[in-house]
Amino acid sequence: MAVRRSAVLISAGLLLAGVPVASAQAAPAATATVSVLHGVPGATVDVYANGKKLLTNFKPGTLTDPLKLPEGEYDLKVTAAGKTAALIQANDVAVPGGANVTVVAHLNAGGKPVLTPFVNDTSKLAAGQARLTVRHTAAAPAVDVRAGGKPVFTGLTNPKQAKADLPAGTVTADVVLAGTSTVALGPADVNLKEGTNTIVYAWGSASANNLKLAVQTVSGLHGNPSGVPGGTGGQAASQQLPVWPAAAAAVLMLVLIGGGTAAVRARS
Repeated sequence: MAVRRSAVLISAGLLLAGVPVASAQAAPAATATVSVLHGVPGATVDVYANGKKLLTNFKPGTLTDPLKLPEGEYDLKVTAAGKTAALIQANDVAVPGGANVTVVAHLNAGGKPVLTPFVNDTSKLAAGQARLTVRHTAAAPAVDVRAGGKPVFTGLTNPKQAKADLPAGTVTADVVLAGTSTVALGPADVNLKEGTNTIVYAWGSASANNLKLAVQTVSGLHGNPSGVPGGTGGQAASQQLPVWPAAAAAVLMLVLIGGGTAAVRARS
């Protein structure tokens, strides 16, 4: 499976780069759970960390399986497949021990490729609660998302994120133009599953009419899990849209209305 091969390549690359790993002779280092999302349309790429190639022929829309990495700082570079010149580069990207991080290669608001690491919220949820996280990683304008007629996420722009803990169950959501009450799409029914953080990424370009949706789910956020929740990921595809209909509506709205460089740091 391509995603799993990518995870293996990342692990092997870190070993080649001299990243410390736990052994019987050394105290284990604190680790982080890391996933990588490719959100730059039309570019099959290679990914490097600390000068070593980690991912080869990484295709747009791919979200790697989560894996454990030692905490520390990483120099990241993305190149066109088979090339060495950097399309995107970020040095000293902090990967904190114990955190759950998704690194996203995407377009900024002006259509320039950038890297943005996001820290995924894995804090415990109360009984009967679910978490929604929306990340704007597309070259597209701002939107507001409402639930039950009340704003939940407002003025969401690239590369910002918004999140809310809500009662599990079905709520009615719609999408409006940022700062207005003008409904662009909806309302739509949203099914929120207890004890999960559903993370939705809008990626691509509105002006190029190639916006797409990627969905990541972090589960096990209620009770007392034995470790940091890992989450799940996969190809951004139409069959994922029912996971969160409001997010799908947001992406469709961005396509309808068309179209700052991202800070390279963990966004919590």
